[in-house]
Amino acid sequence: MKTIECVPNFSEGRDKAVIRQITGVLAAVEGIRLLNVESGWAANRTVVTFAGAPEAVCEAAFRAVKKATEVIDMRRHHGAHPRFGATDVLPLVPLSGITMEETAALARALGKRIGEELRLPVYAYEYAAFDERRRNLAFCRSGEYEGLEAKLAKPEWVPDFGPAAFVPASGAIAVGARPFLIAYNVNLDTAAVRLAQEIACDVREKGCETRQPGLLKAVKAIGWYIEEYGKAQVSMNLCDLSVTPLHVAFDTVCERAQARGCRVTGSELVGLAPLQAMRDAGKYFLEKQQRPAGVTDRELISAAVRAMGLDELAPFDPSKKILNLIMNYEL
Repeated sequence: MKTIECVPNFSEGRDKAVIRQITGVLAAVEGIRLLNVESGWAANRTVVTFAGAPEAVCEAAFRAVKKATEVIDMRRHHGAHPRFGATDVLPLVPLSGITMEETAALARALGKRIGEELRLPVYAYEYAAFDERRRNLAFCRSGEYEGLEAKLAKPEWVPDFGPAAFVPASGAIAVGARPFLIAYNVNLDTAAVRLAQEIACDVREKGCETRQPGLLKAVKAIGWYIEEYGKAQVSMNLCDLSVTPLHVAFDTVCERAQARGCRVTGSELVGLAPLQAMRDAGKYFLEKQQRPAGVTDRELISAAVRAMGLDELAPFDPSKKILNLIMNYEL
């Protein structure tokens, strides 16, 4: 059976009534499972994860984007996370029985429908991109919402679908297809956003102007301050776990934090992680501690949670945070 995941990011993380309206239209679509909803006050952003048959997922995604245009006004939006639209980004992820090429075709068809029916500028990114430069989400979103009107007036920024017109209330949207990605934040014992930004520069693949490249391949990272936690964080997207696993990202940030005079206090997953990533992390940390690694999944998960402090900011419930346990199958 073909199964895909969709992880739309909505530019609202504070108004629970608005978030419920969006998730409500998703949950009403037959053939999808709403897996996870996570909102951040400082980021002012909600990440929703759902999965199911491709047709049902694409229909649910379209309805959610439509609802977001009705209940989110970008003219009043402020938050720590980069964004350029009410539904900022809409990736489709192949889970089982479907190729990346098929998933990219679905993303393009969905982007076309959003552009035509909702009259929004749509940029196709990652594996759905028509232009190699637009594979990178950060490139598509450059200038963010505040620079969008001027950007849309330039010939090189004509959207892939929809009108090249500024829609003040809704902005633009990036629709794409990508592999499974972990959104992962590492907490620091400082409120100094400068230190978080410098560590992010150290670790992310593209590095920074004074250091090319960074230490971790297939990793994007920014540094920010989260007021609700009173902490600076290094916020990462781990784009290919076979290249940079979860535990390697954590340990590298720990090393760079220590080198810059601060330390890591814990971390958090935004959205879901695959079971194998947690297994690998548990084995890695048990071996570092010279403890037997041939243990159960429950013990490996527990070891990973303890070592990375995944429960520092909120309780870590594997049944709600590990995709395989929610979907009841192995990737």
